[in-house]
Amino acid sequence: MDAPTSARVDAWLWAVRQFKTRSLATAACRAGHVRVNGERVKAAQAVRVGDEVRVRANGFDRVMVVQRIIVKRVGAEVAAAAMIDETPPPPPREAVPSVPVRDRGAGRPTKRERRDLEELRGH
Repeated sequence: MDAPTSARVDAWLWAVRQFKTRSLATAACRAGHVRVNGERVKAAQAVRVGDEVRVRANGFDRVMVVQRIIVKRVGAEVAAAAMIDETPPPPPREAVPSVPVRDRGAGRPTKRERRDLEELRGH
């Protein structure tokens, strides 16, 4: 049997274990969190070997290059071999600004505290 030359992007993401279920992968496509070669795609978009797939999850992009087309859920080793993970490493904790934490039960922020928070967040 010949190997398939293309697969649905949601099925491929599910098969390479980026999403726990195929319906979660479909929902991510529908929400615009999946890009193939820089373009937002629908769940039925075909991916081929050599395509770059970006998945936005937990606030950062996961970048993968399709090495092999698989459409069924497979073992972790086979799934890892079906893609090249080009995701950049996360920034060090020191580089990420910390969010000020209010004491529990301290009530609503004052106008001055709210303005300081908005300035810190860049609003």
